[in-house]
Amino acid sequence: MNSLRHDWTRSEISALFALPFNDLLFQAHQLHRQRFDPNYVQVSTLLSIKTGACPEDCAYCSQSARNQADLERERLLPLAEVVEKARTAKQNGASRFCMGAAWRSPTDKNLDKVIAMVEAVQALGLETCLTLGMLTRAQTQRLKQAGLDYYNHNLDTSPEYYGEIITTRTYQDRLDTLEYVREAGINVCCGGIVGMGEQLEDRASLLQQLANLPTHPESVPINMLVQIEGTPLHGAEEIDALDFVRTIAVARILMPASWVRLSAGRTAMSDEMQALCFFAGANSIFYGDKLLTTANPDEHKDRMLFDKLGLNMTEQELDRTANA
Repeated sequence: MNSLRHDWTRSEISALFALPFNDLLFQAHQLHRQRFDPNYVQVSTLLSIKTGACPEDCAYCSQSARNQADLERERLLPLAEVVEKARTAKQNGASRFCMGAAWRSPTDKNLDKVIAMVEAVQALGLETCLTLGMLTRAQTQRLKQAGLDYYNHNLDTSPEYYGEIITTRTYQDRLDTLEYVREAGINVCCGGIVGMGEQLEDRASLLQQLANLPTHPESVPINMLVQIEGTPLHGAEEIDALDFVRTIAVARILMPASWVRLSAGRTAMSDEMQALCFFAGANSIFYGDKLLTTANPDEHKDRMLFDKLGLNMTEQELDRTANA
């Protein structure tokens, strides 16, 4: 089985993007089969537990207090409501429940309430994931003690393009939080967004940052920008569908043991585009009709797509000895 690399050069990654489409997908799919059941898709559900009024200025985000998106601000949800949402998610087939709060960074008092949510959701038999913004070392240790399974903190884009998207926190701030999460022994969920006006070299640079982390993220969400009226990126040129599939394939090649999540933007993707993404190595999705504040295909539509493609939400154990 291919060993994992953490020393990818920009030229190597650019060469992958430049491959003929069929050759790229063939290489990605071969690697995917070596480590995963090719017909299994891991399903997560994402809930916004605190919406809006975020002090950050992310150009894509409706929750930024600095943007003009029409979004109703909401306080932190009560524990009972979160548990009920998690119970419904499990009944609908989700194996992981992700909770997101629009904070720059949580206070310790905020964290007390979120930890109670983590413990209650875990008691239902679900994996847990949080995305709360930047964390301190001490906070990651508290989350580890609470049993948190995953922490999401995306890099969003390349270091070179980052300043065009956000100015209220640095790239190093993001890397620091990832380091604290890794040190605490919590699984890392980290990816980015494409279709924000970046160039191909920015996509290569983003994936290089992810692949050259000391340990690859266990989960790599690849988001296609959902354009929201009132945000600076509303009206940006959309990414070509095949270029998005290429990004999925290159992510799979660079990080062959990671879960690659086909994340935001699926409402704008045809069944055929999603099928190509699954073939290229995507093996995780968000399930449910809403992702924080943006639309997502409903469970019924996803089940119909899975049925057409012969995909399932129950992993089959593979004999990978032949690929070792």
